[in-house]
Amino acid sequence: MTIIDKTILFVKEQLQNAEGGHDWFHIERVYKNALLIAQEEACDLTVVKLAALLHDIADSKFHDGDETIGPKTARAFLEAENVAETTIAHVINIIENISFKGGNFERTFSSKELAIVQDADRLDAIGAIGIARCFNYGGFKNRPLHNPAIMPNLNMSKEEYKHSDSPTINHFYEKLLLLKDKMNTPAGKKIAEARHRYMENFLSQFYAEWEGEK
Repeated sequence: MTIIDKTILFVKEQLQNAEGGHDWFHIERVYKNALLIAQEEACDLTVVKLAALLHDIADSKFHDGDETIGPKTARAFLEAENVAETTIAHVINIIENISFKGGNFERTFSSKELAIVQDADRLDAIGAIGIARCFNYGGFKNRPLHNPAIMPNLNMSKEEYKHSDSPTINHFYEKLLLLKDKMNTPAGKKIAEARHRYMENFLSQFYAEWEGEK
């Protein structure tokens, strides 16, 4: 059994009770997106595969905001499987720098592999599946769908972003609609354009229905 096969089994086991937007199927979609993008980029494919599979092994949103659990869990697994330290370090750096954390966060690491996996993860946050995941998480947190009196906050700090409880529709403006212009790779940018337009069309329909116009 390859290290990729072992990692898939490990992730499936770890996320068997995860929230629907951050479960194994999210990981699988990101993995497929990463492989698609990697076809057009010179990269270490093993690092891309491992990072895509392990990037959300312990999302801080579900661990009281603790951002250290995911990297620690991933490292412990990879070390137990005798993966080379250079590969482990690269994967951990990707896990620590992949997430969108609000407008005032600057990542401290960069690599072609991070760019690929980050794009793959961001693609799963936009388009039809991105919309579904957004409302699924909003329901999980018991947030209102929309409240016209609460405006989106486009200048949140990292901590404000982590602890935001604003209506779900605000998340489109605070994150989802910003991702198209934050893509790293040509392939990621191309796919993001279409998914971005889909979200814009959805929002137009949403507001029309909200106002009783359609």
